[in-house]
Order: sequence, then C-alpha cells, then structure tokens
Amino acid sequence: MVEHWSPKPGVGSSSLSSRAINFRTMGLKGYLQESYTELVHKVTWPTWSELQNSTVLVMVAALIIALIVAAMDLSFSKIMEFIYGLLY
Repeated sequence: MVEHWSPKPGVGSSSLSSRAINFRTMGLKGYLQESYTELVHKVTWPTWSELQNSTVLVMVAALIIALIVAAMDLSFSKIMEFIYGLLY
C-alpha cells in the first residue's frame, strides 16, 4: 500500500513512514541489497580533482573565518582593556 502525496498518479510518498513500512515488508536482506545497489549505481561520486578543489575551498574558507574571528577577539580584547583602564 502506497500513500499518494503527489498530484501525479502512481508517484509514491517519500515520507519516512512509508520507508519504514517498506523496510518491515522487505526484510533486512532486501534492505541491504537495495542500499548497496543505490550506493554503487545511483550515487554520483566526485572525481579526484573535484575533491581536491572542494578541499582547498574549505581550507581557504576556514582560514578566512579563523582570521576574522581572531581579529574580532583581538579588537574586543583591546576595547575591554581600554574600558577597564578608564574605570580602574
């Protein structure tokens, strides 16, 4: 039994409850077979150069964010030292 949430006839639901029902009806072996098939044949894996480019992009972004946070920390520290210097 498939719930139809889509206006297109014959399109099944993608809700978690329908997936849980499918898992119960097909058993563990069928679930593992379908998971393996999907992992091997339907998943698009990045190429080595795409992976390297993404890694460099993440490292550069992390460095920029770290520098911004360090500058904010340093400036806040100097501002607080100035304020405490006026008070004490």
